[in-house]
Formats: sequence, structure tokens, C-alpha cells
Amino acid sequence: MPTLNETFSVSNPDHAWGIISDLNKLVPCVPGAKVKSADGPESVKAEIDVKMGAMGMKFVGPVTIESSNPGSKTVKIKAKTTEAGGQSAANGDVTISISGGTGTVNAVANVSGKAGSMGEGTVVGVLTGLVKQFTANVGNA
Repeated sequence: MPTLNETFSVSNPDHAWGIISDLNKLVPCVPGAKVKSADGPESVKAEIDVKMGAMGMKFVGPVTIESSNPGSKTVKIKAKTTEAGGQSAANGDVTISISGGTGTVNAVANVSGKAGSMGEGTVVGVLTGLVKQFTANVGNA
């Protein structure tokens, strides 16, 4: 299970908190991701298009905020998605924190099936790219 840790700069911590604490705002910050339906700011059904090597895959599933602490500006998020063709699954636990002008993302991913068989190096490369673009999007928002 790949683990990713990324630190990023935040120009406006309160604005960044408003993004990370509302999945309707957070999900579109992930490249290729969009909200399909929402039960509220802490529970959505999301979809993401991902390029894994030469293959393009679409993952769909619930994303929920498991816990939220406005005092420490920290959210814990769980995503549980399956590939549209049903041959792969991608689940993740993500903790995002904002402290002053700095944000951190700590993510643990479990990718299985066809996507997982592409090798940990490919999976880590794709996930690292997504996290880096996500942090740039949140940091600049």
C-alpha cells in the first residue's frame, strides 16, 4: 500500500480550510475528478479519470469526511472507488491539515485488480502526480 506525504504552501489558510472541509469544493481540486452527486459537504459520490500507463481508467465511488477538526484545520477523508469496468479498485485514507501558511497531505492508498497489477512504481507515480497537482490547486485557490 503506497503512502504519500506532501507539504504545500497555502496563501490563505481560512480559504484553504473552506475547501478541504467541503468535498464539493475539494474533489474538483483533484485532477480528473468531479462530484457526481452529494449528500452534503461531508459525503459525495465522486468520479475520477486516471491515466495508468497506456490505459485510461474511470473510478467511481463514495468519498466521505470521517472526521473534521476546525480548530486544528484537519480533515480525515475515506475514498472507496471501483473502476467503471469493474476490474480494479482504489481505496484511500487521506489526512489533510492546514497550519499557518503550510498544508500537509498524508495518504495511504490501496489499489487492486488490473490497476494494481501495473506495479507499485506506476501506481505511486500516478498518485504522486495527482497529489502534487491537488496541493497546487488548493494552495493557489
